[in-house]
Amino acid sequence: MSRPRRPLPRTILALAGAAAWLVGLAAISGQASAEGADKPTLTVYTYDSFSAEWGPGPQLKTQFEASCDCTLDFVGLDDGVAILNRLKLEGPSTRADVALGLTSDLIPEAKTTGLFTDSGVDTAELTVPAGFSDPVFVPYDYSYLAFVYDTETVKTPPKSLADLIAGDPDQKIVIEDPRTSTPGLGFLLWMKAVYGDDAAAKWRELEPRILTVTPGWSEAYGLFTKGEVPIVLSYTTSPAYHEIEEKTDRYQAAAFDEGHYLQIEIAGILKGSEHRGLAQRFLAFLVSKEAQQILPTTNWALPVRGDIDLPEAFSHLVTVDKPLLIDPETVAKNRRAWTDEWLQAVGAR
Repeated sequence: MSRPRRPLPRTILALAGAAAWLVGLAAISGQASAEGADKPTLTVYTYDSFSAEWGPGPQLKTQFEASCDCTLDFVGLDDGVAILNRLKLEGPSTRADVALGLTSDLIPEAKTTGLFTDSGVDTAELTVPAGFSDPVFVPYDYSYLAFVYDTETVKTPPKSLADLIAGDPDQKIVIEDPRTSTPGLGFLLWMKAVYGDDAAAKWRELEPRILTVTPGWSEAYGLFTKGEVPIVLSYTTSPAYHEIEEKTDRYQAAAFDEGHYLQIEIAGILKGSEHRGLAQRFLAFLVSKEAQQILPTTNWALPVRGDIDLPEAFSHLVTVDKPLLIDPETVAKNRRAWTDEWLQAVGAR
């Protein structure tokens, strides 16, 4: 990115002829371009709601660029699983320096690509439910999956997955695709964690309630907020957004007796990055107090540091007594088979 040019002093213009002035201006412009070319660009693949103007991306960009003498470029993709799919397609030639927005469920699969390298960031002091320790990936926030409902339409919200499955098929829900979306994958695993070998049958029972399956969270939540569907797969933290930004408690998350699936979001450095040191600085910044204070009210998730002050609205959220999480190695071995099982039950939409 070229830096702004400064106007030449009037005394110099008075002494120089028009031709000399043009030569001098061209030289200054060339110097500015060279300086801009020397400034590195750190490219971060993430999901579109993270990089959007209302997401954490713009604030993080401003704060990181203030100290890095670099340009931070967020590339917004559909959702977390789509990021990994994109990296697999691009392989070692990817222009990404950092991938941000995968979940811990995808760690073994991401490592199998051979595209990632150790982060060099100490995560020992971070506070993540069930703990977290990995040399390659850094957790930056977490939340629990939940079905968020419109209280003006849904008078008796489901109290369990069983209630959701057995509910009125005329009261539709929208979910996300596990092939492209991390909440969609999380719901796939949630069903497996609760129902095991019976999950396929439960998917078939739930199918009449599903209005549509979207590629990512943004599309699903957009349908919900537009009133096209009264229940959406989202997070326990989603109601905090409506309370803080819209001053309403109209939208709430249903508390489920069987528990809620835990989603831990992670970031990692690409092995082929030409700016590995800068990428490490960014991941360290991502878990700093400065950055973590931004995430709860922009990414609407819980911080991985214990010293972050959360707004009052976060104390009104569903309390999860039974966090659910399937071992990532088990996910890696079974994700394709479980996804095929889902496809056969729900069908392409």
